[in-house]
Amino acid sequence: MNTILRAFFTTASIATLFAATPVHVAAKPAEITAVNSVAAPKFSALTIQGAQLSSKKLAGKGYIVNFFGTWCPFCRKEIPEMVALQKQYEKMGFTFIGMAYKDNEKSMPDFIWEHSINYPIIMADKKIIESFSPHVSGGVSSVPLLFAVGRNGKLLSVVHGAQSGDEFEKIILQTLQRPAKP
Repeated sequence: MNTILRAFFTTASIATLFAATPVHVAAKPAEITAVNSVAAPKFSALTIQGAQLSSKKLAGKGYIVNFFGTWCPFCRKEIPEMVALQKQYEKMGFTFIGMAYKDNEKSMPDFIWEHSINYPIIMADKKIIESFSPHVSGGVSSVPLLFAVGRNGKLLSVVHGAQSGDEFEKIILQTLQRPAKP
């Protein structure tokens, strides 16, 4: 009888532990929201790599702001594709910008090194989250979440969920298109 009670209470304790543990939610499969003629969110921050970066400095470039978490398996799976595509498209005027969401700043340099990340990483603070949140139903609250910005500084799309290399490449090519002259 003691063994049965002990097993029951152990199971109940584990269930209680999981129920009380906060969980970061990863987004469901990709959902693309097309955005037309809306100015991209403004931001300015120091990257983990030590450079000042802002939406103003990115004028004339195509870029993807990718909110991610080191704790998110879907986000981690995207990184090798992003590293390869950054290498391929950087000379054409494109860059990824990683926005570390609800993450540990102290461990970020090691994470960047371990994953050979070759694009800027910024810790997504309250001000950055507030800047991007109006463009997402419910605000920035899950990852992966990306914002594609064209050379003209306009927000092209907001995409919830993990991307494959091919999906990233399609979005990158959209960001690099030259805006039509008025």
